[in-house]
Amino acid sequence: MGMITIGTRRAEPSDAGAIATVHDAAWANAYTGIVPHKALSRMIRRRGERWWADAIRRSTVVVVIEVGETIAGYATLGRNRVSTLPFEGEVYELYLKPEYQGIGLGEKLFLAARTELQRRKLKGAVVWVLADNEPAIRFYKNAGGRAVAEGGERFDDKKLRKLAYAWN
Repeated sequence: MGMITIGTRRAEPSDAGAIATVHDAAWANAYTGIVPHKALSRMIRRRGERWWADAIRRSTVVVVIEVGETIAGYATLGRNRVSTLPFEGEVYELYLKPEYQGIGLGEKLFLAARTELQRRKLKGAVVWVLADNEPAIRFYKNAGGRAVAEGGERFDDKKLRKLAYAWN
C-alpha cells in the first residue's frame, strides 16, 4: 500500500500548465451561473499556461498544494489592494480543482497562504468573494473570517456584489 503525500510550496514556472488546468476547472465550477457566460469564458481563456509562467517569473506569489505529484490547487497573495482597509495582506485567489474540494485541502492551502503573508511581515489578511458564491462565503466564515467591507465588480453588463472577509 503506497502513501500519498500532501504538501504546499511556492510555485515555479514549470507548474504553469498544472495551475492553468486548476484555474480553468475551478473558475468554471465556482462562477458558472454567477458570472455571465461570455465574461467568464474570456476570463478563463486569458489565463493559460503562458500567462501563469510569466506571472510566476514576474514575482507573483503563487502557492500550490500538491496531492502526490498532482497540483490540486493554488493561491495568489500579496499586499492588500484597498487602502481604506486596515489589513496589510491579501489573498487574491484560492482555488482547488472541484474533485479536491470538501476534504480539507482548502484549509491547508489557506493556512499556507496566510503563513506566507506573515513571513512577508504583512499584518492581517483580507479576501474578496462574490456575494453569490455561497460555498466560498461559507469557507471563509468557517476559517474565522469576518465581513468587513462590501464592493462591486462589473462583468459585461452585470454588476455583482462582493464582500471582504478579514483576519487580524
